[in-house]
Amino acid sequence: MNNYTEAFKNAFFGTIDWTWKSILFEVPWYTNYFWGLIVISLAVWLLEILFPWRKEQAVFRKGFWIDAVYMFFNFFLFAIIISGVYAIIEQLFLSVGISMKSVALIDIKALPVWGQLLIFFLVLDFVQWFTHVLLHRYHFLWRFHKVHHSVKEMGFAAHLRYHWMENVFYKPLKIFAVMLLGGFEPEQAFIVHFIAITIGHLNHANIKLTYGPLKYIFNNPVMHLYHHAYTLPKERHHGVNFGISLSLWDYIFKTNYIPEASGKLALGYSDDTKMPKSFLAQLLYGFRRND
Repeated sequence: MNNYTEAFKNAFFGTIDWTWKSILFEVPWYTNYFWGLIVISLAVWLLEILFPWRKEQAVFRKGFWIDAVYMFFNFFLFAIIISGVYAIIEQLFLSVGISMKSVALIDIKALPVWGQLLIFFLVLDFVQWFTHVLLHRYHFLWRFHKVHHSVKEMGFAAHLRYHWMENVFYKPLKIFAVMLLGGFEPEQAFIVHFIAITIGHLNHANIKLTYGPLKYIFNNPVMHLYHHAYTLPKERHHGVNFGISLSLWDYIFKTNYIPEASGKLALGYSDDTKMPKSFLAQLLYGFRRND
């Protein structure tokens, strides 16, 4: 029991310490996720203000402030809360002989850095795409994912409006993906991290970007807007355009759908009026069968 208690304490207080040092600029700038998130958010918001796709949408759009709260809660506060739990889970796996290296399928450490980062990025993005599909296909998962789809006007901060239970679903699968890579997480992973935040912000932003022929590789605001569409064809009722950073998975598995690009879409889902308006009430949403 002492091992588990120690693992919990080290992870929990270590995450608090790192977050506080990040706020005070006491960590290397390129690993400072706190101020990195703020800088990326302000940059994408400025693009929204200067080049709005839906010009009738206010700068402080509907849901802006609750999305801002979600950004910092999901990215930092919940990360602190859950860090100790993940440390205990890791200890449980170690106690039965399962380590990061014991289930490895490939070893990519011999590759050049750019190759390592590319494979790391591709594997994690596919795992997130697959998890995202599951969130739409299974009702008990969809109940929590509804929080993200309760956005009625799209903007950059909607990227991190999601129920804390999604962290519980995504994180274990992402850890498993890293285990398949031999426990490999490159020192330069901050590059992947910041790229993913930027793409995610842009996907939700009020900016019309398609990236030309690169639209078949990278997710984009036009494509992702249809992911949030209130109305979809009957044969697409489970959802479309599940890509996180990359669109290529949707094109490969035929879940892509972009009938037009005006941006004039009603967003949400059929019973979104049941979604509580307050942040605290939304934290508890999804645990009842009728949610």
